[in-house]
Amino acid sequence: MTFSPQIMELIQNGIGETLCMVLISTVLSYMIGIPLGIILVVTDKEGIHPIPMLQKILGVAINLLRSVPFLILLIMMIPLTRKLVGTSLGWKAVVPPLVASAAPYIARMVESSFKEIDAGVIEAAKSMGATTFQIIWKVLLPESKPSLLVGAAISTTTILGYSAIAGAVGGGGLGGIAINYGYYRYESDMMFLTVAILVIIVQIIQEIGMKLARVSDKRIR
Repeated sequence: MTFSPQIMELIQNGIGETLCMVLISTVLSYMIGIPLGIILVVTDKEGIHPIPMLQKILGVAINLLRSVPFLILLIMMIPLTRKLVGTSLGWKAVVPPLVASAAPYIARMVESSFKEIDAGVIEAAKSMGATTFQIIWKVLLPESKPSLLVGAAISTTTILGYSAIAGAVGGGGLGGIAINYGYYRYESDMMFLTVAILVIIVQIIQEIGMKLARVSDKRIR
């Protein structure tokens, strides 16, 4: 297969669409996932402000949503997606199901990061009269920053993988190119090229995330 200017433009557009849907979905997912993760930790029976019933209900809801395979969730959300973005095709239509799938996953990642913090640090803040908000803002978030950054890299690459799956149902991006050209038209070169680009993007995200985590980790200074 010859990579003509038209094909290269198609690939370029696919990269742009993939980056748009991944970045927008990641930001929106974290805007939902971080508060959910904070609530899970704070309301735990051993948390700062225990509300076991709320923690249990929220935990069950998050687990239920996480258990739905992304492709099924993508199809189930088509009516809602049409109402939100006006279409069920293209990269914009993939953002709502990506957020719905990733936000619960991120909430659990945030919860795990917070639970890695030494309980003594939190107890010290309590003994000094810190409020719940102050403990969250000045203790939990700063102390868990390296772990949160590593989790962000993992979450972003997971969302990238989901975005490629969305290509199977008209989601656009590199996943759509790989399926429409590489699979349906038996153009293996196009398939290998899109996969190679996705691998490169994953490696870049991972490297950036790990480097930021190392820079922010006070223990290795």
